[in-house]
Amino acid sequence: MDPTLGRYPTSRMRRTRSTDNIRRLVAETRLGPQDFIWPLFIKDGEALREPVASMPGVERLSVDQVADEARRAEDLGIPAIALFPMTDPAKKDATGSEALNPDNLVCRATRAVRDACPEMVILCDAALDPYTDHGHDGVLREGKILNDETVELLKRQAVLQAEAGCDTISPSDMMDGRIGAIRAALDAAGHQEVRIISYAAKYASAFYGPFREAVGSAAALVGDKRTYQMDPANTDEALREVAKDLDEGADMVMVKPGMPYLDIVRRVKDAFGAPTYAYHVSGEYAMLMGAIENGWLDRERTILETLLCFKRAGADGVLTYFAREAAEILTRR
Repeated sequence: MDPTLGRYPTSRMRRTRSTDNIRRLVAETRLGPQDFIWPLFIKDGEALREPVASMPGVERLSVDQVADEARRAEDLGIPAIALFPMTDPAKKDATGSEALNPDNLVCRATRAVRDACPEMVILCDAALDPYTDHGHDGVLREGKILNDETVELLKRQAVLQAEAGCDTISPSDMMDGRIGAIRAALDAAGHQEVRIISYAAKYASAFYGPFREAVGSAAALVGDKRTYQMDPANTDEALREVAKDLDEGADMVMVKPGMPYLDIVRRVKDAFGAPTYAYHVSGEYAMLMGAIENGWLDRERTILETLLCFKRAGADGVLTYFAREAAEILTRR
């Protein structure tokens, strides 16, 4: 840009900032309910709404309540929800076999939401950590996560979720080759129209703690996940991961976590131009809510500014626990 263009006083940058209407007219980035994917936690029971202590305002819901929340989301213009189960510890084992139960929490919730909201986009994670007694995303043997054995289970899990009515499988496990394997399994089972949104760049982050509490995997986790989730030091590696997943058949890609990784979102969007999403994860939500509830940050402005940053960085949408509240704020405005 020529630095001599628009010299003061002929050019005054504040002219286009002077009123709300003119600011809206010249805004480069726009945020709306259509940009949100709302994560919901599920727990066995009826008429159940159980607060998650580390995530103020977030609850574990019984299946009937999840269906009700999906209707509310649809009324607000939110196009998608993501379902995460808190599995009864008695149903967990070393291989996460409950993930292959056609009547597990996710499958029941998927059917309920599909009945309540036929057009709602439903994301279901392909991962074993909510179902394993060791808290890892894959099969654990002698202290190691077995890649190929895990992928075989993920294929079956993804087909089961599709049969329950899930239209968008979201593999979050970070096993090598799982996208191609899941795509082939879905196609072979007649689910060619079921989409895959891959957690293509998922980092071994410290920001997942509240989520693990919410799904009940925190206490069970043995060791950490750094042998399969990405090193926070790396950016070029993220591009390689995204390239591989797109080549294997991913329709959309996800960067996780969100705000500390906006540089990754930007690089991914610029490099590939594919539908790119970011997960505004539980630790980020908990930090903001802590400051908001202490009166240190303005609630509405903080929520909207945070989510707008994702769009400005290049994300096509955001998976966020603020989805419903943000949609309500935007609707009022």
